[in-house]
Amino acid sequence: MPNITGEDLAGWLRAALAEVEDLLQDTVDDPRDPLSGMVAGHLLRAGGKRRRPALALLAARFGEFDRPAVRNAAAAVELLHVASLYHDDVMDEAATRRGVPSANARWGNRVAVLAGDLLVARAAELAAPLGAGALHEQTRMVTRLVSGQLREAFGPGDADPERFYLGVIADKTAALFALAAGLGARAAGVAEPAREALTAFGESYGIAFQLADDLLDAAAPAADTGKPAYADLRQGVATLPVLRATRRRGRGPARLRRLVAGGPITDPGRLATAARLLRRSPALAETRQEVIRHTARATGALDALPPGPARDALHAMCADLAAVTT
Repeated sequence: MPNITGEDLAGWLRAALAEVEDLLQDTVDDPRDPLSGMVAGHLLRAGGKRRRPALALLAARFGEFDRPAVRNAAAAVELLHVASLYHDDVMDEAATRRGVPSANARWGNRVAVLAGDLLVARAAELAAPLGAGALHEQTRMVTRLVSGQLREAFGPGDADPERFYLGVIADKTAALFALAAGLGARAAGVAEPAREALTAFGESYGIAFQLADDLLDAAAPAADTGKPAYADLRQGVATLPVLRATRRRGRGPARLRRLVAGGPITDPGRLATAARLLRRSPALAETRQEVIRHTARATGALDALPPGPARDALHAMCADLAAVTT
């Protein structure tokens, strides 16, 4: 849950998130089909920080936030997020997720993909009562998400690697945060100008969130990132810190380029060397500046919203991101 100072808002958010949690479990636990419920609910039961539902709920505070549809919107976004994790784990051949065996490791790739597809369908069922506009927002986001995954699978080709990477994380990560803010606001009947501002906040916040996650993986692997130490280097993912570090001149960057050129780094010695070279690079400071730049864009979008505890909470979310990367 975001770091919220407003006592009344914090209490409301805790209670609302608990209701969303119950709705998530009710949505996947179908007594008529316990097998599907067991597989589709696997990662939901493993926990998670529920950042996207929290954002949807905070966005709803600018409208009629106690409408039942608001919980539907928050739960739908989380189902889409978890569905993307099932698909990501298949593509990455991940063995664990959230401290438990991944669905693909436990039941195989076909079952994991189908479980992700089922969650997308359940999310659509939750969003359907919100109207055609909500469904349009959701389908646009799913299109962006799949497009980003496809581009990531094929790689940058002749495109500029950094621009390519930022485009991928915009579609794979930021789109879900933008949907969370927009869908939560729509469910609460927030007027269009404020809804657009909240969506813009979610988009910029999502990019900053992913860059902060990349930075933590490179600079502070012991932090609570939900991933094994140096997961990106292990998987051969060229995140922004890696891209910035390897494009520099000198012996260190040249050595790092050679280490990451072969894709995933599984040898412990090579991994330790790559991590040390990355930590020493000015690329980490540059990535911190990118986090700050995108959080500033996110907070700038909030200027169009009325002041109050909800806007303060969104500002605090950005401050938290900037703080964890220092």
